[in-house]
Amino acid sequence: MRIAVTGGSGSVGKHVIAKAVAMGHSVRNIDRVPAPEGSIPAGVEYVNAELSDYQSFHEAIDGFDVLIHLAAIPAPGGYPEHVVHNNNVTSSYNALLAAAKVGIKRVVQASSINAIGAVYSRWPTYEFLPVTELHPTYSEDPYSLSKWICEIQGDSMARRYEDMTIASLRFHWVVANLEMAQTRANNNSDSNAKQLWAYTLAESAARACLAILDAKYVGHEAFYIVSPTTVMAESTPELMTQWWPKVPVTQPISGQQGVYDCSKAFRLLGWTH
Repeated sequence: MRIAVTGGSGSVGKHVIAKAVAMGHSVRNIDRVPAPEGSIPAGVEYVNAELSDYQSFHEAIDGFDVLIHLAAIPAPGGYPEHVVHNNNVTSSYNALLAAAKVGIKRVVQASSINAIGAVYSRWPTYEFLPVTELHPTYSEDPYSLSKWICEIQGDSMARRYEDMTIASLRFHWVVANLEMAQTRANNNSDSNAKQLWAYTLAESAARACLAILDAKYVGHEAFYIVSPTTVMAESTPELMTQWWPKVPVTQPISGQQGVYDCSKAFRLLGWTH
């Protein structure tokens, strides 16, 4: 297949491109900057495009079979609030619409655990644990709001173009290995608690993106793409008792088990971390 990857020069994009090429697919990297030399397989086509410009986006993906849209501002820090929100929302809409118009039936877009409100909230609201895709949103910051709107746009596009398969992947804190995650999360802080002590390995994130190739559903679905364990030394029940004592627990949790339920990704994408 011909796969277009936006943000292919970024941390997740580079893993997606390398894995797609290894699988025998033809790949185009669409980004504002080329990937550092040697970071992706030689011969991958690079196209410079401003993805907030719809026509540029349309032209960049025309003729492709699959779109994996990863280009976005990855966190609210360092940018004005309106820039974070508008960049992410506009590029997502352009991606979805351009894919529909050029006939691409399979689309992945990068969402986040923050789509419901989490680490960037003043303090998140969790109605039950573990968290599933049925949890309501309480997003309040511009980044989280942008990711929630991106998912709503996926719903809308799938209603209008009924033969499309769209996946919004709720990644969190994508890292190269567990040791890196544990080093950065070496204290039992409120920041760790807000994001439920989670992480995602880059290789696993890349496999989730490419799972769209064989997905058997039609329409738009959001998926948690998170490790099944936490980064913490403390047991998860201890952490939940300390930080979320009043939140209902809907299924047994033990050891360092994670607090994001990724079973939907297994059912519909065949994905496990």
